[in-house]
Amino acid sequence: MLALLLGLQPVTTDLYLPGLPAIAAQFGGAVGQAQLTLSGLILSFGFGQLLLGPVSDRFGRRPVLLCGLGLYVVGSVCSAGAASMDMLIFGRVLQGLGLAASVVCGTAMVRDLYEPLRGTLVMSRAQSGLGLFALGSPILGGVLAGTLGWRWALAATGVAAALTLALVVWRLPETLHRRNPRALQPARMAQTWARMLRHPTFLAWSLLLTFTYAGLYTFLASSSFVYIEVLGTSRPAYGLFLASASVAYLAGTFACRRWIARHGITRTVQWAAGFSVLGGVGMAALSLAGITSPWALCLPQLVFNFGHGIHRPCGQTGVVAPFPEAAGAASALSGFMSAAAAFVIGLWLGRAIDGTVFPLTLTLGLCSVLTAAVAWTLVRRLGDPARSGGAE
Repeated sequence: MLALLLGLQPVTTDLYLPGLPAIAAQFGGAVGQAQLTLSGLILSFGFGQLLLGPVSDRFGRRPVLLCGLGLYVVGSVCSAGAASMDMLIFGRVLQGLGLAASVVCGTAMVRDLYEPLRGTLVMSRAQSGLGLFALGSPILGGVLAGTLGWRWALAATGVAAALTLALVVWRLPETLHRRNPRALQPARMAQTWARMLRHPTFLAWSLLLTFTYAGLYTFLASSSFVYIEVLGTSRPAYGLFLASASVAYLAGTFACRRWIARHGITRTVQWAAGFSVLGGVGMAALSLAGITSPWALCLPQLVFNFGHGIHRPCGQTGVVAPFPEAAGAASALSGFMSAAAAFVIGLWLGRAIDGTVFPLTLTLGLCSVLTAAVAWTLVRRLGDPARSGGAE
């Protein structure tokens, strides 16, 4: 169930990406306007987490999931049947709110049930399941967008959410046994978020997640235009390139479990940072050297995504480890930080995309350097879950 809840995120983003240039062409919008369908989703996803995290701490994970997934299905119907770009963006905003419920509750459930070290291993297994969704989504999206059109790709996201909702109704019990009756009091919420932002372990892991997700989002937001319009790749072929990045991510989640068992969480993340910076800086260097083939983008992205497959499960467990009584709020605040960074990058890319590969490659290179810097400094010194002990 955790893999399904978290796996809805790559379904939401990756499945429709092969159709993004066609969306811009059909509605006569610029690249930046078409990217608002992704940026709007990310923005509502971020603010939705800030709201729904405390709500889930107050009322439980299950009711928030039921309402959120239902809202996601409504958003999918609006998106697939949109008659204008504004309606499409509105539908994606609704999907973002529903996705926030799925991700924030799924992450908080791990802290409800497991201590930090065990939770990291559980999260890594769930992220392997997410990797399978990320692997299949761009392939299916490329086929649907290339044969039936982009509306069918968006309809497929609604089918995935409806099936997840049915399984939640049928099989998922409530995991939060001690609700926090004060979780939604404004003063209490502000106090909780301030305490989290002052906590060094939370801050270290949140920054790691923010920068590694910013790198991934850079690729997601701009790769369809670069591969399809700049490099002339077909939509199905682009789906395969995107799927290969998911294979690398999946391999990273498997490596994560092995390395944690042998070397611990913080050492594992430091090693993963080497892959992050090698992939991101390598892609930037190749583009600056004038090597701009699809493979010059794909191969470095594989290396970056391998590191991301390690950072993500470790980071998602690390941010909630110090706050067992407010795991929903901790997951929400960290998720908001990542979404806010992604939204800013989306706005930047919407203006920067200029018919070359450089907005993609140079931005990803910068994000990879920041990811490695956090892993090698803050996480190394402050990220051990044993420091927090779940006592706060």
